[in-house]
Amino acid sequence: LLILFLELILLGLSVLGGVFLYFSRELPSPDRLNQISFSQSTKIYDRTGKILLYEIYGTQGKSTYVEANQISKYIKEATVATEDAQFYHHFGINFRGILRAIYYNLIKHRIVQGGSTITQQFIKNYFLSPQKTLSRKIKEAILAIELEMKYSKDEILTMYLNQTSYGSNAHGIEAASEVFFGKHANNLSLAESAILAALPKAPTYYSPYGSHFKALKKRQEYILNRMSQSGYISPKQATEAKKEKLQFRLSRQKIKAPHFVMYIREYLENKYGLNYLERSGLKIYTSLDWPLQQIAEKVIAEGVKKNKKYQAHNGALVAIDPKTGQILAMVGSKDYFHQLEPAGCHSGKNCYFEPNVNVSICSRQPGSSFKPIVYAEAFERGYTPKTILYDVLTNFAIGRQKPYIPKNYDLRTHGPVTIRQALAWSLNIPAVKVLYLAGKDNVISLAHQMGFTTLQHPERLGLALVLGGGEVKLLDEVGAYTVFAQDGIKHPITAILKITDSNGKTLEKFENKPKRVLSAQSAREINSILSDEETRAKIFGSHSPLYLPERPTAAKTGTTDNHRDAWTIGYTPSLAAGVWVGNNDNRPMNKFGAGLYAAAPIWHNFMEMAYQTKGVSTSTTNQNRVDNDFTLPNKPEKFTPPKDVITGKSVLDGNLYGEIKVKIDRISGKLATKFTPPDLIVEKIFRQIHCLLYWIDKDNPHGSQPEHPENDPQFWNWERPVLAWASGRSNLKNINQTPPQQKDNLHLPQNKPIIKIIFPKNKSTISQDKISLQVKVNAPLGVKEVDVFLNEKFLFSSIKSEINREIDIPDEIKNGSAKLIVRAYDRVLNRSVEEINFNLDIPGRENYSTTNSTSTTSATTSKPMLNWWEKFFQEEK
Repeated sequence: LLILFLELILLGLSVLGGVFLYFSRELPSPDRLNQISFSQSTKIYDRTGKILLYEIYGTQGKSTYVEANQISKYIKEATVATEDAQFYHHFGINFRGILRAIYYNLIKHRIVQGGSTITQQFIKNYFLSPQKTLSRKIKEAILAIELEMKYSKDEILTMYLNQTSYGSNAHGIEAASEVFFGKHANNLSLAESAILAALPKAPTYYSPYGSHFKALKKRQEYILNRMSQSGYISPKQATEAKKEKLQFRLSRQKIKAPHFVMYIREYLENKYGLNYLERSGLKIYTSLDWPLQQIAEKVIAEGVKKNKKYQAHNGALVAIDPKTGQILAMVGSKDYFHQLEPAGCHSGKNCYFEPNVNVSICSRQPGSSFKPIVYAEAFERGYTPKTILYDVLTNFAIGRQKPYIPKNYDLRTHGPVTIRQALAWSLNIPAVKVLYLAGKDNVISLAHQMGFTTLQHPERLGLALVLGGGEVKLLDEVGAYTVFAQDGIKHPITAILKITDSNGKTLEKFENKPKRVLSAQSAREINSILSDEETRAKIFGSHSPLYLPERPTAAKTGTTDNHRDAWTIGYTPSLAAGVWVGNNDNRPMNKFGAGLYAAAPIWHNFMEMAYQTKGVSTSTTNQNRVDNDFTLPNKPEKFTPPKDVITGKSVLDGNLYGEIKVKIDRISGKLATKFTPPDLIVEKIFRQIHCLLYWIDKDNPHGSQPEHPENDPQFWNWERPVLAWASGRSNLKNINQTPPQQKDNLHLPQNKPIIKIIFPKNKSTISQDKISLQVKVNAPLGVKEVDVFLNEKFLFSSIKSEINREIDIPDEIKNGSAKLIVRAYDRVLNRSVEEINFNLDIPGRENYSTTNSTSTTSATTSKPMLNWWEKFFQEEK
């Protein structure tokens, strides 16, 4: 066993040695560190490839090599504490860290931790490619060991700090110190060092000039805690550093469409890594349309300036091509390059405007602009634009819940309204009802299919979701509206058309992958409502900013509680755009700062200028056009109208009242039963006013009317206010008639007449041309009439209960089998029939033959009874 064990050890060492030799023959020598070149920058272009938006530099950017004694000890300690706590205790590879990373990644089912040391990170970034392969990891480990054998820890850490990218084209710690703080690396404070140590993980995401400063501050505090736990600093020093006011230097980067570029750059860093971007010479062809971007920046700047009267100091705009999902314009604030006071919004003070924050990708409450998604789900579930809802003050709380009584923007109620009116007028009370009918979880599921990336915790959201109670991103919402513009087809939002490397090889290329997420009928119903200028005018006024002359447009505004956010999202079949207006610190605007007044004018101006600038005639040829140029049709495009749906349910088809159809016995006026004669049954319609839940099962609106609507937990919340509204209107008193509750008790088996034919006897033979007829009728409710037929020929009627009469046998009745039929009716038209058969053998009379029979009329119809009992009703009246 000992020999076997030693042999296995030798075999393992031989295998490891072989692997080492195999891979090391392809590796560069650590002695060549001074030969590393980063001469090829990554360029980000607009969609035509003619406009350079931004360039990501490597060592050509801001870079200065500094020695170890020129670097603050705080940045060294912060880097080690957060990147590689065992840096001074391993030989280039940390097996414990690798095992820990594998453990957590298995638990989370995704990559949440890496096991690379600082040495490995340095090797990976500047010797190898960013590809995540087993062979690269082996090469990385081999070179790390070699590097550790040749250089000291301080030398490796110094090289790492000098070669690390910190974003904003700052390469190395000295450049980062100058770019962000305007000082040398050896003068960095503890707080500043923790900030810089936070950047390499995601330089664009955590950039102080970006949209996620709160996340950067949180990571800084995490690093300070790690430094304290590792013994580099005391807890008191950590606390003081967290409170230190940071003085960031103003950004001086040359950049076009800055918020959009940072959005692109963050994507690129996440996928390729910043170090690879800085040296790979990639060419990024984005979806941005430069002329539209210029228009967007212009209208936002002008609009925000005008909105100061509403105490709104910022705005954002996103434009998307509905047919491809490509982002055409993105403005995240009124001015990315605006100079704030020293320390700006990072001083801890409230700030209503943060230039670098891209509000278009920040979560904000959308107000009523979220309503179309809710109504679309309701249409999917069988509700129609004609469906009647009651806009009456309603408390939606159930049981002991805190009262929830939403109010409309105009603080008025409007009584019965159709869903079309409710959405076009942006009424809040009916909207809450529509969310309940559609189902909150169903709405959120549709929202995610339409492209919303927020609303991840449905349990935290209530009925206020329809009024903008859940935070969403402007980019997501504009993307969702493109689904309406495309009749229910979703084109995933994209910002990149193509990426090529320095050799011209295509790494990524846009592929349009449409998917249906909403029925065409539901999308067209939303389009019809949101473009209905005539209906909308009652609340928003005629020719409001939502209206574009001679061009059908669909649009929706949104305003949150206390006027913290104002939105307008609108579209044509070829262009969708959304505008947000407000303050970054959530400071409310004044009461006039609504979506219609603060956001809609900006949206209107953008759409108008976009069509003026990018509109082309359909007859224009494609010659001389720039590749990937975006154009808009000059000829107005019309939305495809939805089909007119008739459900057969009164309240779903637009009637104020619901209809209760019952079968009534015409004589008693009570509910017909199975014993009521069919010719006495009449269907009568009773019109009543109730809430919608009285008439329909909310989960199956086209199904049967619920037998117990009161079982719905919201029923009485809806019903009581509706009944109160109806009771105060005299013109509705004749409508709210109650159908009879009692059943017909006249037409019962025990009340039917009993007929007894005494003579002639059944199966007897008659040899004379006369019959002595004897009949007795017993009718509990009194005899009204007795009719006598012979061989289906009507003979006579009598009103007597006893008949003793001699009747002549008509000449046309031949010898042979004969049938005597007696039918009796009582005063309420209960009826009975009795019949007998006998043989007729009259001397000299022709025998019966089927060939010369002329009687084909049945006894039930040979006598016109209808006229008779209509006369009976007149008598009763």
